[in-house]
Amino acid sequence: MEIRFRLVSILLFSCCCITSYCQNIIGTVKSVSGKGIAFASVSILNTLKNETTDNAGNFSFKMAKGEFQLIVSATGFNSYTQLISAEGIGIKTINVILTGNNALLEEVVVTGTKTEVAKSYVPFNISVVNREQIENSSESSLLPLLSQQVPGLFVTQRGITGFGVGAGSAGAISMRGLSGSPNNRVLVLINGNPQFMGIFGHPLPDAYVASDVKKVEVIHGAGSVLYGSNAMGGVINIITRNQQQDGYSVNGRILYGSFNTQKYLLNAGFRKKAFSVMVSLNNDRTDGHRPNAAFNITNGFLKLNYQFAKRFSMGLESNVATYKASDPGPSYGPKGQAIDIFRGSTYFFIANNSIKTAGNIQLYYNYGNHAITDGFRSQDANYGFSVYQTFKSIKNNATTVGFDVKNYGGKASNIYAMNGQGIVFGNHTISEWAPYVFSQQTIANKIILSAGFRLENNSVYGSIPVPSSGVSYLVTKRTTLKAAVSKGFRSPAVLELYLFPPANAALQPEKMISYEVSIRKQLLNDKILLECALFNVQGVNQIQTIFEGGAPKNVNSGVFNNTGIEISTRYSVSQKLVLAVNYAYTAIKNPVIGAPASQLAANGTYRFNKFDFNLNVQHIAGLYKQVKPVTFTSNYLLLNAKAGYTVNSFVDVFLKGENLTNESYQINNGYTMPGITILGGINFHLSKLH
Repeated sequence: MEIRFRLVSILLFSCCCITSYCQNIIGTVKSVSGKGIAFASVSILNTLKNETTDNAGNFSFKMAKGEFQLIVSATGFNSYTQLISAEGIGIKTINVILTGNNALLEEVVVTGTKTEVAKSYVPFNISVVNREQIENSSESSLLPLLSQQVPGLFVTQRGITGFGVGAGSAGAISMRGLSGSPNNRVLVLINGNPQFMGIFGHPLPDAYVASDVKKVEVIHGAGSVLYGSNAMGGVINIITRNQQQDGYSVNGRILYGSFNTQKYLLNAGFRKKAFSVMVSLNNDRTDGHRPNAAFNITNGFLKLNYQFAKRFSMGLESNVATYKASDPGPSYGPKGQAIDIFRGSTYFFIANNSIKTAGNIQLYYNYGNHAITDGFRSQDANYGFSVYQTFKSIKNNATTVGFDVKNYGGKASNIYAMNGQGIVFGNHTISEWAPYVFSQQTIANKIILSAGFRLENNSVYGSIPVPSSGVSYLVTKRTTLKAAVSKGFRSPAVLELYLFPPANAALQPEKMISYEVSIRKQLLNDKILLECALFNVQGVNQIQTIFEGGAPKNVNSGVFNNTGIEISTRYSVSQKLVLAVNYAYTAIKNPVIGAPASQLAANGTYRFNKFDFNLNVQHIAGLYKQVKPVTFTSNYLLLNAKAGYTVNSFVDVFLKGENLTNESYQINNGYTMPGITILGGINFHLSKLH
């Protein structure tokens, strides 16, 4: 395998020597009023090339000599098509004016197939949170925003900002009634690379920052056929931003509010011809709404991209997060511990892209050091590489072939144990490797058949086959029916296998089958988009802790069978007013902490001249805070609002209020959430693009 990887790398790098004459295509997308349209999609027909306009409506890309069909689209506007001719040298300028129609357009996604495809073509239920929604939220942390925008996805919280780690921490992700401790039944990816702590197997939610994100794609249900372990309950793929146009752009934010909460952001991008760079720095801090609840985090982000040949590009991305937090403890118990955390992740890629084929080679390395005041220390890593290639040489067919390799683990100890001599709980590493294939065949431009297979190989328990199949039926231009059956699994974490008294080295993977049917429907001249999914997930081998001979032990004894519905609708009333509602209900036979029975979120955005207003309502019912020895649930209703004013093209200001009805509620058992919270801030933008 190492020899194959080296050969592929050498072949791809050798393409650096290929000389191709490409032309810089630059342009601006504006409305009839002359205002630039941000977040418009600019693509080239029959290629995988797709760009997004910046805040001023600017875009740019490079094209080889020839004629191409340019397609420009944006929510609330008629799409625009133009035949352009690239001469192969120099710069070509294109100015596009879009007329309004309030239509809601279909997103293009990559997470369900590894390459870009219309969402209707993917048999699984997929939600997309785009850059516009992220910007409108003014959130610095990404996951709380997803709880409001994605039906059936819920993230636990314990305070105004910050999730923490260890006892009393929040940030547990549940989907379709699947959660757990450790929180590793929903897989988080950054640009397709798995993100989880090597020892405990869970993602680190404080490391995911909204300013670095282009969009988020969420697979509801099992995504293991493409992404392996931990994707049993679903997949959250965070796709990071690139500088889109030659020149530079700088964005910043300063926010202050209740409980001495302060948030600072500086983001900058630069691009010149084939090279681009983006960098950002975030700092969030708060005294917290309870004593001993202070939190302070600094996040850094760097992304480099270079197109070194006509159809080849390469890039490097690095994220770091360092934070300190205090656990105030539950209201009925003593104060918790303080933590000092450092997390980092780096990945390198080489990508190829043409009309007939596209692929990627990625190497990634995630690492971290954790220190808790009770003496606990850990050093962990999660690293590996993935390679895949999608072929479109057969008519109406796209087949992806891939191979993944990963290693994860680390060392856990306590420096105060054994009368100060210290103790090492364990130092272990697990390896996994898997080939996979995923194919889609279009029949009569109406039916898209999908099938995939993965063979996962684990150094602890051996191999496990993972099949998947589905169908999409394009009933009409505005109606799509979909159905899918897929297998999911979760490998036992190092913690469950080897660390602390419940550990059991004989554990087997958790297994699940996911069934779902869904419909996508556009109504009222495409002003309304309605998506609805019915699902059933059935699992065995769920890892639980029992007492055996008076001692705790992890065993594969649990089963689950959850059934539910997910609904989302978006109504573009006019270019000024957009309404969105999502709802999810899950009948959970075997409850788990952090999973609600039902959740409803309604959101309205209204823009008038230089003003914009946003109102958000979130209702949670049947949220399990504790299941043993006594079951505790929580119900609550939250009202949030935000108002913004654009001073000029460089500055805008905003004021936001959270929990405006002063609801008294808990998400983590014993951790009362903040009452009325008021935050205000200023955003600034500076750019010179050409």
